Amino acid sequence: MAGRTNNPGQSVSRRLLSVLDCFDVAHPALSLTEVATRSGLSVSTARRLIGELRAWGGLERLEDGRYRIGIRLWTIGSLAPRQRDLREAALPYMHDLFQATQENIQLTVLDGTEALCIEKISSTKAVPTQTHVGGRLPLHATGVGKAILAFSGRDLLAAVAAAGLPRMTPNTITQPGRLAGALKEVRRTGAAYSYEEMTLGAASVAAPILRLDGGVRAALGIVAHSRAAVDRLAPAVRTAALGIARATN
Repeated sequence: MAGRTNNPGQSVSRRLLSVLDCFDVAHPALSLTEVATRSGLSVSTARRLIGELRAWGGLERLEDGRYRIGIRLWTIGSLAPRQRDLREAALPYMHDLFQATQENIQLTVLDGTEALCIEKISSTKAVPTQTHVGGRLPLHATGVGKAILAFSGRDLLAAVAAAGLPRMTPNTITQPGRLAGALKEVRRTGAAYSYEEMTLGAASVAAPILRLDGGVRAALGIVAHSRAAVDRLAPAVRTAALGIARATN
């Protein structure tokens, strides 16, 4: 294993993965120095691993010298059966919701203690959001997050609360007891709401996509301007979520 790193015990495969881990929605393109800094590798090791990933097709080099994820990784990622099958089943329902509302439509799954967006439909007329496909959202401050949290086990709520409930806006719920009360209402009505809790000027309504055993598979949500009556959209979101659940169970 040539090259010196700040973690000499790492295997070659682990070092390659640490390079790929540097890229995310907030950092889609990085320079060699940035990759080295974010991965904890030496510049020489980062350069060598980037070269190997480029030769394989995992990374691409931009004209400005920075690097981004390559098409080969995207092709492999698209084969993940859970996300692929869920997306294929959900897209017709998402398009119907979008045509009816012209608002942002989001499909998310649980990833650790966050919601991972695996599909999104929006337009220039819709309220701007911080959500991108591949991006993560806090469970306590979003409609889709609350929909997932409400129908997950108590251990997840405990883990989220233990990690702290960051205040995203002045309206964010940051008290575990208050959050638990909100989740109880989500379970009662089948709809979760966020009123400017993640982003000022935006409100959302979401519904869980449940498995046959009652566990949550994903969440479907609409994000609209805060002035919109998102509660009136709840029946449509619940109906779409139920349709997706039936198509995937």
